[in-house]
Amino acid sequence: MENVPRPLPFSAFEWLVSGRYLRARRREGFISVIAGFSFLGIMLGVATLIIVMAVMNGFRKELIDKIVGMNGHLVVQPIESPLTDWQDVAERISQVPGIRLAVPVVDGPALASSAQNASGVLVRGIRADDLNKLAAIASSIQQGSLDAFEQGQGVAIGRRLAEQLSLRAGDNITLVAPDGAMTSKGTTARIKPYKVAAVFSLDMSEYDSVMVFLPLAEAQAYFNRADDVSAIEIFIEASPDRVDQFRRPVADAAGRPVFLVDWRRRTSAFFAALQVERNVMFLILTLIVLVAALNIVSGLIMLVKDKGSDIAILRTVGASRGSIMRVFLIAGAAIGVLGTLAGLLVGMLVCVNIESIRQFLSWLTNTELFPPKLYFLSKLPAEIDFLETAAVVVMALTLSFLATLYPSWRAARLDPVEAFRYG
Repeated sequence: MENVPRPLPFSAFEWLVSGRYLRARRREGFISVIAGFSFLGIMLGVATLIIVMAVMNGFRKELIDKIVGMNGHLVVQPIESPLTDWQDVAERISQVPGIRLAVPVVDGPALASSAQNASGVLVRGIRADDLNKLAAIASSIQQGSLDAFEQGQGVAIGRRLAEQLSLRAGDNITLVAPDGAMTSKGTTARIKPYKVAAVFSLDMSEYDSVMVFLPLAEAQAYFNRADDVSAIEIFIEASPDRVDQFRRPVADAAGRPVFLVDWRRRTSAFFAALQVERNVMFLILTLIVLVAALNIVSGLIMLVKDKGSDIAILRTVGASRGSIMRVFLIAGAAIGVLGTLAGLLVGMLVCVNIESIRQFLSWLTNTELFPPKLYFLSKLPAEIDFLETAAVVVMALTLSFLATLYPSWRAARLDPVEAFRYG
């Protein structure tokens, strides 16, 4: 026996024995069922984790793109005195390296009405050149044209607002502002009709249903702000997450007391809630992978118990404890690796076709999944982060490998004499 060469670690012999142990036979059918459920659990856990993380990343990216595409990365607000020197301030800020656009705006609430309906809106006065430079708006015109924005006191409105008021480009919309002219009986509402020059769609209901763009000069007259503006919106060329490095240069370029608010502060509560939800979902869905890994433990323990006599025979013909341990390591790891790879494939396929799947399920159930009014976006986005996906795969493989250690160690420690006596 001493002259019999032992197989090398992870040799073909060990792979062959592991493969035979995983095959379904009449006696071991229940064990194979457990292995199958472990495989499905890991596959579903990995796929679900990848899909949920991709959708959460997609939501964050889309919301940031829509929010900063409309409102800018930094907002310059006046302190001590109104922004009557807004033209000079905007010009100086636009010269700061890395600043793409400095947009003076006049904001005010109003009631928009038509012959069919009425709705509360936010009116934003903006120069026509600046509006054309906002790619989020200029590239999403569905009706009319921005060329007519400053002609005939035209306005640009969102698609959902146009649908709610039953308006199209060329129709008239009436704006009613609470602060109008002063009379002997007090302040009267300011009522003025405008022609709809363009209808845009940002695929974000929060903006498509409330935003009305008005030429800056007309908005100043409409809201009784002849010489000043509400704020100056700053758009940077860098990533939105790098906005902090522009605070000091912008404040210095303003040349007057100003208050700076970045996009994160304005939306801090919303994105904080989104991050908390993302973390909680990750922890909950990780439990699916953990439960599947525990199924591997139970399945392998039952397999070791059932194969006690086989292990004893292998030991008597020269198989080492390490070889026996590797046999069951391979059996358990095969379930984890195949389940993880299958989950990765399923998750990637679902992420690539997430919107088509949503539409199909909406049609199948005759319900609107992820309604825009509740989830802000008209489409279900998915943004795959490959580092995050790799972390999910590594986590699943690690849990699967750890789950095989105890059953494999137990198989290696099995005494052949005891196995023959009680097997």
